[in-house]
Amino acid sequence: MALRHELPMIEPRPIDPDTPESPEYVMTSLAGAITLGMEKGKFARSETVLRGLNILMTYQENCVANCSYCGVSRERRVPREETTFIRVKWPIYQVDELIEKTNTVPHQMRRLCVGMLANRQSLPHSVEIIKKFHDNTNLLISGLITASLIKRREQLEAIRDAGADRVDIAIDAATPELFEKHRGRPVKGPHRWDHFWWVTEEATKVFAPGTVGIHIVAGLGETEEELLMAVQRAQDLGVVTHLFSFNPEPSTLMGDQPQPPIGHYRRCQLGRYLINDLGLHIHHFRFNSHGQVVDFGLDPEVMDRIVVSGRPFETAGCPDERGETACNRPYGNGRPSEKIRNFAFAPGPEDIRDIQEQLWMNWEGEDGDAAATSTMD
Repeated sequence: MALRHELPMIEPRPIDPDTPESPEYVMTSLAGAITLGMEKGKFARSETVLRGLNILMTYQENCVANCSYCGVSRERRVPREETTFIRVKWPIYQVDELIEKTNTVPHQMRRLCVGMLANRQSLPHSVEIIKKFHDNTNLLISGLITASLIKRREQLEAIRDAGADRVDIAIDAATPELFEKHRGRPVKGPHRWDHFWWVTEEATKVFAPGTVGIHIVAGLGETEEELLMAVQRAQDLGVVTHLFSFNPEPSTLMGDQPQPPIGHYRRCQLGRYLINDLGLHIHHFRFNSHGQVVDFGLDPEVMDRIVVSGRPFETAGCPDERGETACNRPYGNGRPSEKIRNFAFAPGPEDIRDIQEQLWMNWEGEDGDAAATSTMD
């Protein structure tokens, strides 16, 4: 049963008639703008090839939600030209210009992700933009849904019928308590945990098996066990998890919080891969009293081969027509000067050595003692 709550009304900022807004304009990931030749720049690693274009609705009043970690949250007051999302610039471009560039500039992008904001106009505008890209480009299209906008299954069907072959629901927090803390009433936000999972389940009735995903952000206060339980819950619905590492956004409620320890994130990545890609169940895993993984229930030699493959630590995202990750989001979880958390390419030998070292960092030991702890750097 859907939860019948409404988005709050907010006092809009003074409207500048020259302010670009959706559906004619969208925010575009900096990586996408660089790939299409619309911004200057290059990727720090030459192996990096962007295969997915990410766009996001844009409005004068921004988002009516106030999630504690989000760069477009309602109460984050920064000039529009200084707005960032996941700590990088998201320049605003005309949709028609993006379509033209997509069709004329050499690139290897195979998929488009159309992201909503918690704004009453965002759902119909997203449907309009999905249809426009579907009719005028060869890109596969994903819809990144703000679940609070969805009240009826027909709205999901409209996203599908416009041309999206996949959808993702950004649940983000791994537990109901953390969801409420970071996205609900304590931060004066409209989002509700049960409703987001209801929309996720409804999406599986509209879209083909295996084409619905959720987002989970590590580093919002969860244990590894709690995060992997959320991954398993989704997997039981036939839903995959796309994992992100919290990256503090200045001037947000969590702007002064650190990223999750690298060991915490690596174990969550590995557990997600084993559940989603290899079909293991969380019941195979053991956890210590701190909710940290003690072992994954596999023979050490098998585990070593999986780690050395590097696959669990590559970006988890929507695929291209061959089943390879298209939404590979280069540097979407950290800066190029930092150790890479989500690899947009196959990790090289030096990367694998880093991963092997990082995997059991920040670990409290099998019995919960601090004998095996270590810091990130």
